[in-house]
Amino acid sequence: MPSPLPSPPALRGVLETALYVADIDAARRFYEPVMGLHPMHADARLVAYPLAPAQVLLLFQRGSTDATVILPYGTIPPHAAHGRQHVAFAIASDTLSGWEHHLRAHGIAVEGHTDWPAGGHSVYFRDPDQHLLELATPGLWRNY
Repeated sequence: MPSPLPSPPALRGVLETALYVADIDAARRFYEPVMGLHPMHADARLVAYPLAPAQVLLLFQRGSTDATVILPYGTIPPHAAHGRQHVAFAIASDTLSGWEHHLRAHGIAVEGHTDWPAGGHSVYFRDPDQHLLELATPGLWRNY
């Protein structure tokens, strides 16, 4: 009988989350003032926003990742996503009402609210590419 395969080494988290946008400049006009993000890298192909230690939100200009990118230090294979995507941002419970006020002040429509059984709360809205964004307080998942 063959021996079982070994377990993989442990994952440490999700380092990058990517969204693909039609107009990177329009996306920046949303993510910077509305979401309060500040780029640590920006060019015509992508914008990288630090979110927390070891967490980065990447916005890629749609179509800019269709071919392998060759860099002096390595290659990045093609990748892409199509249609509306979803990202949930972790927020502190005591900031939820402030976020809702902030979104209204920027003319952003809140599409939904959820009060989770474990006590967390979520607010849903869209970015200029119609990606569904969520602000979520602790109590959404067993580990958050």
